[in-house]
Amino acid sequence: MKILIVGLGIQGKKRKKLLNKKFVFGTVDIKNQNADYKKIEEVPIDKYDSVFVCTPDSQKLKILNYCIKYKKNALIEKPLVANSERKIRKLETEANKKNLVFYSAYNHRFEPHFINIKKIIKSKVLGKIYYCHLFYGNGTAKLVRNNKWRDKGLGIIQDLGPHLMDTIKFWFNKSLNFKKVFKNKFENKSPDHAILFAKKNKFFVKLEMSMCMWKNTFRCDIIGSKGSVHLDSLCKWGPSTLRILKRKLPSGYPKEKKIVIKMKDPTWKKEHKYFYSLLKLKK
Repeated sequence: MKILIVGLGIQGKKRKKLLNKKFVFGTVDIKNQNADYKKIEEVPIDKYDSVFVCTPDSQKLKILNYCIKYKKNALIEKPLVANSERKIRKLETEANKKNLVFYSAYNHRFEPHFINIKKIIKSKVLGKIYYCHLFYGNGTAKLVRNNKWRDKGLGIIQDLGPHLMDTIKFWFNKSLNFKKVFKNKFENKSPDHAILFAKKNKFFVKLEMSMCMWKNTFRCDIIGSKGSVHLDSLCKWGPSTLRILKRKLPSGYPKEKKIVIKMKDPTWKKEHKYFYSLLKLKK
């Protein structure tokens, strides 16, 4: 397998560093002088079979249509954005016709405690789930402000929001319509803080995201009729702590189980491995 990385920014560099060197054929970036090519059209078609699309959102559809034309598989950095769902469906149909793998990358699905939480929810030990609150914050406001293509549009909602929405989909297998409650522009031209919510069949979800959180923070609270789950931090910021509480009726201090994980971020390599498995399955 040979991979072509299109977009040699933060994500492209990270992917390249973590990939097995023998898998990487080359890199494409119109601005980065260290890239092997400036445009994907310059790259010999027969030299690679998969593309890692690490470009700004506005360029993704064009590149993916190019991949379909020349029968190349693709891993796409989140989010895969189009002006209409019709364009995404057309992309999916054309990729399936040519038996190609197109995978939207959400590496948080491979976070150890995310997998644990999914298992806990599936086991139903929490009883009826009442609500879930997720908070994702970092201190990147100034970095984004200095990057013209990032500081526009929906800002933080399009940056961290898709991770949180996908997490809800991953854990609960529910597609929800999220409504915007608040969006703030404390330091940026685009929103650098936002709160979204959704409700379906008495299940309530609140998502909060911020670029103005000076210590990198991820928190999760899931409350059910029989207990609750609480997550503090991700492996990349470590330690990542999961607390599982069993409710005491009618009230009182709950029985608690605490699991702490200390390790380097395993999600990127696990996601690459998952992508390779999809290629083998042609799924």
